[in-house]
Amino acid sequence: MRALTAAFAAFVVVAMATATAGASARAQSGFDRPGGDYADAPVPSGDPAVCANRCERDKGCRSWSFSYPSISGAPAKCWLKREIVRRVPSNCCVSGVRGAAVIEPHLGELEFSIDRAGGDYRNFETAAEPRGKACAAACQADTRCRAWTYHRPGYGAAAPRCYLKTIIKPPRHRPCCISGVVR
Repeated sequence: MRALTAAFAAFVVVAMATATAGASARAQSGFDRPGGDYADAPVPSGDPAVCANRCERDKGCRSWSFSYPSISGAPAKCWLKREIVRRVPSNCCVSGVRGAAVIEPHLGELEFSIDRAGGDYRNFETAAEPRGKACAAACQADTRCRAWTYHRPGYGAAAPRCYLKTIIKPPRHRPCCISGVVR
């Protein structure tokens, strides 16, 4: 009986350690992992999940960083790293460790990597920003606006654009965009 209890206790400790390690090993938007690079490549789709998957397939990879396309025209890029490099806050990037999927942040009503295509009644060029605040504010200030989509720079156009919508369209996963529903 003691052997069975000891074996069960050891199993619980291992299970808890595994669960804790997995919980802390998430890829996060808004963080970079500078240094430790051994390979880099452009990501034509602009999807950070492509970078996470490259790291998964490469046995030498321990962590990775992805940068969104820039206003200057630089493409989205993936850096693979031989070590787990400490993350630092940076709006340019998404980073993670091997074994961690891309986790987009949930910040109130913001929908990261979501496009609500269609229903546009107005669109305009706006400032480049990590959370589309100007676009959200424009929608809040307009009584016709029910939803909005901020289209990040570098995804088809050099400058970011804001799309205001009279209709709430279904969300579609697209790394180019940040959206929100107002009314």
